[in-house]
Amino acid sequence: MKEYDIIIIGAGPAGLQAGIHAARRKHSVLILGKPEGSALYQAHIENYFGFKEKIDGKELLLAGIFQCEKFGAEIFKEDAVKLEILEDKNFLVETEKGKKFKGKALILAIGVKRKKKIFKREDQFVGKGLSYCVDCDAWFYRGKRVAVIGDGSAALHGAKTLTQFAEKVYLIPLKEIEGMEEEFFGLPVEVIKQKPVDILGEEEVKGVILEDEKILEVDGIFIEIGAKGALELIAPLGVELDPETFSYVKVDKKMQTSVEGIFACGDLTGPPLQLAKAVGEGCIAGLSASDYIKSKKTQS
Repeated sequence: MKEYDIIIIGAGPAGLQAGIHAARRKHSVLILGKPEGSALYQAHIENYFGFKEKIDGKELLLAGIFQCEKFGAEIFKEDAVKLEILEDKNFLVETEKGKKFKGKALILAIGVKRKKKIFKREDQFVGKGLSYCVDCDAWFYRGKRVAVIGDGSAALHGAKTLTQFAEKVYLIPLKEIEGMEEEFFGLPVEVIKQKPVDILGEEEVKGVILEDEKILEVDGIFIEIGAKGALELIAPLGVELDPETFSYVKVDKKMQTSVEGIFACGDLTGPPLQLAKAVGEGCIAGLSASDYIKSKKTQS
């Protein structure tokens, strides 16, 4: 298992800026994430300081990656699916394909999950057989039949996790998921290629209606889109959330969370969800994590 001074979760503007500052201070830095998963990747920016014309988000991200690597940071283009605090107060990070890394400090720059509705009646069934968090609700479906609808690492991780609880797991991918067959080899997961069009049931989930009018009878539906949701991913770390909405991570002026050695920046810390804020907070988080690592080395 490779060890780093600082592991950054998220390859968007906040994570890359944190990586630039941390790497320039000669720390070993790993950045985990897929740049194309960033909200900036498909965006065009007109309100960012120093650019006279509209900026292409993808171009800006690629430039940031170049800078990070130039200063010595490593970038691993997989999503993190599990975060853990070890007994020695270091951090264990596991990726969607099972790679594990250890870090002395952690910077959370994951962004926030922008939920997209799959069904018109989706809101009607939340908590009545429909969930957005496998790690939160898998336990309730012991010995039952469930469907996971989604894409990316969230869907893969969700379906795989549910095999530990459910009798039967159906995965309904909204688009092709790389490595899907290898991920489920030998596991009770059936991939359904038809598009889901509606939820079967009135008061609670009874199944999924597919585009060819075929009915898939299940006891529960999990919707998992894109990378694993930030709040689901960081829940085991025990970081404090904002007391008003419980939707964002609470940080101080140094981007330090309530847990020693864990910093957060960007959209994850709350609005405004703007590039300028993400970059500024990434700068602070990178410098603060660097100071934290230096203090640990001094103490030892």
